[in-house]
Amino acid sequence: MTGKFRNIGNNASAAALLAALLLVWQGVSAAGLVPKFMLPSPLDVCAAFAGDFPLLMQSAATTLWEAFLGLGISALLAFVISFLMDRFPFLYRSAYPLLVVSQTVPPVAVAPLLVLWMGYGISPKVTLIVVVCFFPMAVGLLDGYRSADADTVSLMRAMGATRLQIFRFLKLPSSLSHFFAGLRVAVSYSIVGAVIAEWLGGYNGLGVYMTRVKKSYSFDKMFAVIFLVSLLTLLLMRAVSFLEKKAMPYRRETGAEPAK
Repeated sequence: MTGKFRNIGNNASAAALLAALLLVWQGVSAAGLVPKFMLPSPLDVCAAFAGDFPLLMQSAATTLWEAFLGLGISALLAFVISFLMDRFPFLYRSAYPLLVVSQTVPPVAVAPLLVLWMGYGISPKVTLIVVVCFFPMAVGLLDGYRSADADTVSLMRAMGATRLQIFRFLKLPSSLSHFFAGLRVAVSYSIVGAVIAEWLGGYNGLGVYMTRVKKSYSFDKMFAVIFLVSLLTLLLMRAVSFLEKKAMPYRRETGAEPAK
């Protein structure tokens, strides 16, 4: 109960801080300290969001579909490749440095090449999402496999367990928390990766919408789509937390104070 009350208090503090920032923003805009065409007020942003709501929802549906497809492919690749890297140590030693190097390339630099190679359809968007989302999930799974208790592994081997049985009953369950931590990071990357790819070429999506309103200097609509992207990312992260609780119901938050 103490942990729940603490979470409620933290959420209330965050909501109060957000409300205070919005009030300051509204006051600055209403006082004319910053021109409205540069910094529209929160009320203007809400009006723009309501006015373009159908178009925003249509664009968001496209971006979410790209994000879900990219996340699904990333998760599948992460499980397969991490399993192979755990099964064959030489593959881990040779492939892991390449995974690290792949994350040093900025997505903004890769996106134009993907659009050039694959066109303006969904393929370059999904490919870019896979590139940015695969790494955190694969590394999380690998760390989870290696966190399995060595004594338990030795005991299972002594009892005649095969490598597949050790992986299924010990390594895979011990890696779930690491996987969901990586998935939480990947979810935040997926929406951003889709928007970046849509900036550089596409027919629909939040990135295309942002490009169009930017060219027309409609900064109120620009802020509206930025807030929508943030909201979608937060909702997806909450969905990951929900899935984590369902996949690992044995985990409990340890928020209670120790007994004296």
